[in-house]
Amino acid sequence: MSNRQDVSPKAFEAIQTVDVHKIAKLSESEVRPLLPCLVRMSLCAPLDASEEWVDGRKHILRILSGMEVVNSIVALLSVDFNALEVDARKEQHLRQKAGDSESLLSSLPCPALEFERSDPARRLRIIISELLYIMNQIKEAPTEFSLRNSELFENEVYLEEVSDVLCIAQAELPSLLPMPMTAEALLRVKNGNWLLCRLVANVPDCFSEVCKMLVSRGEHQDEESFGGRRRTETLRRLCAMCPTKALTIRGLTVENCRLPGLAIALSLDHCKSGHEDNNVSDLVGFVSGLLLGSNATVRGWLAQFVRIGQKRKRDPQSSLLHALREHLLEELGAIIPSEDHCVIEERHVVQASALIRLYCALRGIATMKFSEEESEQLLCLVTSHPPPTPGGIRFVSLGLCMLLACPSIMSTPDQEKVAISWMNWLVKEGSYFESASGVSASFGEMLLLMAIHFHANQMQPVVDLVCSTLGMKIAVRPNSLARMRLTFTQDIFTEQVVTAHAVTVAVTTNLSATITGFLPVHCIYQLLKSRAFSKHKVAIKDWIYKQLCNSTTPLHPLLPPLIEAYVQSIIQPTHSGGEQARNNPLTESEIISVFLETRIRTGKSVSESLMEVDGENLEESKKSSLTPQLLVLYYILLYEDCLLNNMKIVANSNIKLKSYQATLLAQIPIKHLIQQCQQQQYYYAGLYPCLLRLLATHYPHLCQVEDLLAEELIGGPDVIHHVTYSSQQLQCTPQDLKKAMENVVRQPAEVLILLNQLTNQPASQLMDFSAVIVECLPKLLDVDVPRRVQTLVVALWNILNSIMPRKLRVMTVNSLSVNKYQKSAYTQQDITVDPLIVLRCDHRVFRCPPILDIVLKILTSYLAASRAYLTTHLQASAVSFTKKSEIIGANSMMTEFEREELKNALISTQDSAAIQILLEICLPFEEDKAREGNSSVLREIQCQVCSLLHQMFIADPNIAKLVHFQGYNSELLPVTVAGIPSMHICLDFIPELLSQPQMEKQIFAIQLVSYLCLQYALPKSLSVARLSVNVMSTLLTVLPSHKRSQFFLPTLPALVNICQAFPPLYDDVASMLQQIGRICNSNLAVVSNIPQQRLGLNGDIDPLPDKENVYENLNSSKSTDNITLMKTKNRDIALSIAVQKTFKDIVSLTVMNTKVF
Repeated sequence: MSNRQDVSPKAFEAIQTVDVHKIAKLSESEVRPLLPCLVRMSLCAPLDASEEWVDGRKHILRILSGMEVVNSIVALLSVDFNALEVDARKEQHLRQKAGDSESLLSSLPCPALEFERSDPARRLRIIISELLYIMNQIKEAPTEFSLRNSELFENEVYLEEVSDVLCIAQAELPSLLPMPMTAEALLRVKNGNWLLCRLVANVPDCFSEVCKMLVSRGEHQDEESFGGRRRTETLRRLCAMCPTKALTIRGLTVENCRLPGLAIALSLDHCKSGHEDNNVSDLVGFVSGLLLGSNATVRGWLAQFVRIGQKRKRDPQSSLLHALREHLLEELGAIIPSEDHCVIEERHVVQASALIRLYCALRGIATMKFSEEESEQLLCLVTSHPPPTPGGIRFVSLGLCMLLACPSIMSTPDQEKVAISWMNWLVKEGSYFESASGVSASFGEMLLLMAIHFHANQMQPVVDLVCSTLGMKIAVRPNSLARMRLTFTQDIFTEQVVTAHAVTVAVTTNLSATITGFLPVHCIYQLLKSRAFSKHKVAIKDWIYKQLCNSTTPLHPLLPPLIEAYVQSIIQPTHSGGEQARNNPLTESEIISVFLETRIRTGKSVSESLMEVDGENLEESKKSSLTPQLLVLYYILLYEDCLLNNMKIVANSNIKLKSYQATLLAQIPIKHLIQQCQQQQYYYAGLYPCLLRLLATHYPHLCQVEDLLAEELIGGPDVIHHVTYSSQQLQCTPQDLKKAMENVVRQPAEVLILLNQLTNQPASQLMDFSAVIVECLPKLLDVDVPRRVQTLVVALWNILNSIMPRKLRVMTVNSLSVNKYQKSAYTQQDITVDPLIVLRCDHRVFRCPPILDIVLKILTSYLAASRAYLTTHLQASAVSFTKKSEIIGANSMMTEFEREELKNALISTQDSAAIQILLEICLPFEEDKAREGNSSVLREIQCQVCSLLHQMFIADPNIAKLVHFQGYNSELLPVTVAGIPSMHICLDFIPELLSQPQMEKQIFAIQLVSYLCLQYALPKSLSVARLSVNVMSTLLTVLPSHKRSQFFLPTLPALVNICQAFPPLYDDVASMLQQIGRICNSNLAVVSNIPQQRLGLNGDIDPLPDKENVYENLNSSKSTDNITLMKTKNRDIALSIAVQKTFKDIVSLTVMNTKVF
């Protein structure tokens, strides 16, 4: 073994690059492995005929001329290789055909002696025959790997000559001896790896191909099989021959998930070769990358290698896992500080952190058990004192997590004392590290957070915290943390110490989602969830307020949950020592100070409300921005919501909690803040949905769908609230606009110029014009005001409504109110309690479509606000009613269900009253009848009202039922049925309306059915129409004579529409009309013997008319109008005439036309 010469890296590099000068500098022993290649280079005809290569061949010949062994290699090249290949293939074919599994060497009595005595051709035949035999065995059993006994390959005396013959044979006969299969065959003979290296050195171009093949055909786990160990040893020899390819081969093992021992061995060889940086270990980075990477297959592959290496019983000291652990221990020993100097050097901090993560991964993922020496060294490393740098803070965080993830390194009481002492040092030095390193997130917050979880006995959050810090998912059993829990809760942090220490931690300046790590807000949040502050009566309000004010974008994801936990701790008390304890809410002065710098204001100037704010809060309020304002708004809305939902809990406790004053909420620009949040949802993704939910619950009038769509049409929040505007400087002033509005009828041009200029300004600059715009609304009701002026003013009003809706709506209601000259104007509360105040306005509004559009928007908003107000009032007063019922008696007070029913009844009454008023304005006024050309305005008013009623009916179908049970003027039925698309829902409750005992409701139902049948000719409509005809037929037989005409005179025209929509009902209607006519004639015959034709409508006797003129009045709509007939004294004659007129109208519709058929 010692006489064999391996191929040196220098020699391989020289032959690979064909550098003649380097080859000339090699020693004779280094050149010896390359002789087959060099001899062929010098003797074979070259393809390169350049002078440079000619000189190179001369140098090679000069090198070869002094070596005697070259002659034997030249003799090998003189063989007829064509004939040799033909004979080898014939022999191989005959052997396969005869089933002979023996090779030529097996038949020889002494293969080594025969090889020595043979001539070159015979030697080539012997080597080729043996290799072909082994290749055939590999093809037959590719998965089996066994070492073949061969005297020729085992005898070291002949290895040099065998190597020469092998290299020449493969070079001259590459198709017979392909390199990949030859390499596989050499693996199965003794000294085959050495021969393979010689062969690859003489054919350097196939180095990568051979290595790739050996890796791809390798075992998944190489140390437990002979083939794996053989393959690993061969590849290590090849990589030692070409060190530059070692890392590439290592990458192939990872890519194929094969030969993990080879990957570790190559990494160890690379570290020992001195190619790496002194500060960073390639081995640590490589193994950490495999265990902590995203590829689960690679992670399981290496973890299995570690587990198998630990279970290895045969010579465990020689395993590659043992070599890996020994190398890691050497690295640990190199960076661990001495006992006298416990501070780790700054240049070793990063490497120490990497080693901690690697050992945690080996323990948690690969389940490697630490030895005593490893545990001792790791504990020394973890408990060392790093420098106050960001890397030092990271090292401490990782070390702290390692104590929890790998508690086995503290197996003795002395080791536990060392760890406890180190953690106490962390508690004392945490603030110093944070200030010296300049990093906001320090290990102090992590210690505090762990202590909080341990006090709450929440082991899983501790495990999650450890895993997230280490950056790996490892299995940490909660039972293994029991000792650490006692250490934290008894020796380091008691619960009272935790809460007292938490409030002293400084808030994070400019807290946002970009700040990673464990922050004070994490600790405060966990303590709030566990109610530790209220339990130990530690005031946390100031800390939370400061943190909210020190927040910026993008919003930190923990801030909304922090506010929720804080509000819950305020509303729901905690029992501590027999007392109920809770946190204090934010004061109104603190809330106002946050909104000091808000550009948009909805009430009086906020600065007027700051007279009572102290100087400290005033100074802090100057730093407020959109993020603190949104967070405080979320706090207020959530506080009010939780207070209402937990009113019983609050009432049962001794501490009284009050809602924030309505004047405070009125000063907060809620709509503006919501729009800003919507505009920047990528910054407030976790806050906007919560805000919108609370707003829709308690302030539905501020998030109306119609308003949101109108804002999109105007230009959206980007245009409405743009701070910098590129247009010209605004030249119009409120005084100029007010002066121009006074002459709007005589000089509308001036007003149009100013209004056009205002429409091009951002909403924030229009706020100063809000009072003037609202004051001019009554002047725009004049019929002589141009429509363009009204349209522009309404457009400005809509823009202002997008940023200051509450104040603007109250101002508008007071401006249009008929009681605007009263001493006190309506307030927001007044209109919310009674939304019908909106409709108590100047009657001219109902004939001015643009202004009516504003009024309808206000009405819709206040109806929604009233519903929310009544719901809130019911929840807020539920407890007081409950207590009174307990005192007075359960039967003396209303139940909660009854109060809910009364609230719903009041809401329905308000809605129906508003609908009835809106329906009334759809009827023509007296002045409309006198004024010509006003039908288009009335038609537009009707369209606006029908659009609103459609929205109300869709939102609550019960309102449609209630309104139609109340009834309205039948003249509006054509308008409502055609103008309200949702009127088809009336088909559902018309049978119930027909069954009502009141005749007026029955008449209204039949009239409604007639128009619905024309509008919706559906099978359901046919059923309802047939029911209506049956009801009329039934009432004909049961109604007394004085009520018969009252019922049928208004309903007979409805039969014409029903028959027009559904011709199959002609027979039933005709039969009923005949029956009505017979009944009328019978009654007339009983009460008088005068023929019907001579009786007047008032019962007097008329002269007998001509036969041709009998009933000619039936053609006159004026004399036979049903309303006129109903006013006559003789109702039977009037009913008879109405029946005949109905017959006439139905018969006129029987002619076939495209509308019916």
